[in-house]
Amino acid sequence: MRYSPLVAVYGLDFLGVKAKHSIIDRSLTLLLSAAIMETSVSTLKGVSNRVRPNGSNDHSFLSGHTARAFMLAEFLNQEYKHKSIWFSVAAYSLASATGVFRAYNKAHWVSDIVAGAGFGMLSTKLAYLVYPKIKQIVSNKKSANLTIRPSFYNGANGFSLTYQLKK
Repeated sequence: MRYSPLVAVYGLDFLGVKAKHSIIDRSLTLLLSAAIMETSVSTLKGVSNRVRPNGSNDHSFLSGHTARAFMLAEFLNQEYKHKSIWFSVAAYSLASATGVFRAYNKAHWVSDIVAGAGFGMLSTKLAYLVYPKIKQIVSNKKSANLTIRPSFYNGANGFSLTYQLKK
């Protein structure tokens, strides 16, 4: 459920509903957003030592599932809010449901979920602010080539990105 906005961003484009940015720009922005979010979440989980409500471990703060869900909801919002508010409503509803299920399953405290949502959204907003500046710096000096390939390994689906700078 938390990855539905990601599928929607690329699926809508495939169906002819054009996103705000090119596939290369949005993919690189998504990678930057994910790097910011994953670094923030893993750092805070490592230093907070907050015990989960179910007592399973001390990595409760902050909710990584919720952070990922809201990062992707904001990603969809950034790419399709100009088309219809309903894309954003659907994405944020799914992200909220992820947080509710984390609390229901006693994996996180409500404050963990709220913090995860905030870090997820802020990661994407920050990526959309920073990426154009990075792109400008890189494009003034070199050309680039991006390749996106689907992958399947040990029963898991995914994709790989190869970014090559040329002088």
